[in-house]
Amino acid sequence: MRLLLDTHALLFALSQTELLSPKGRRLLENAEIERWVSVVSLWEIAIKVQIGKLSLPLDTAYYYRNLEALGVRTLAVTVEHSLGLLRLPLHHRDPFDRLVIAQAQVAG
Repeated sequence: MRLLLDTHALLFALSQTELLSPKGRRLLENAEIERWVSVVSLWEIAIKVQIGKLSLPLDTAYYYRNLEALGVRTLAVTVEHSLGLLRLPLHHRDPFDRLVIAQAQVAG
């Protein structure tokens, strides 16, 4: 099984694990599950930290350290992911959410 964390799940896993559901915690703790994070989520976090919407460190070492501790792999954005947006209904207008959804669909 593969798990692509969205931005909120990643934020909770990084700094507020108590906000994860019991199922979410179990999935993150299960070593047999591949855990992935989109570079889109990291991009969104970086923007929100810089404009003051998130109070997390500006130090990149914090993110590298925590991503390694979570055992996540990063998922780059491909042309296929970007074009996958064309198949999505406009339920979600947030560009970050839409791209992560498209990535999840393309990657299965």
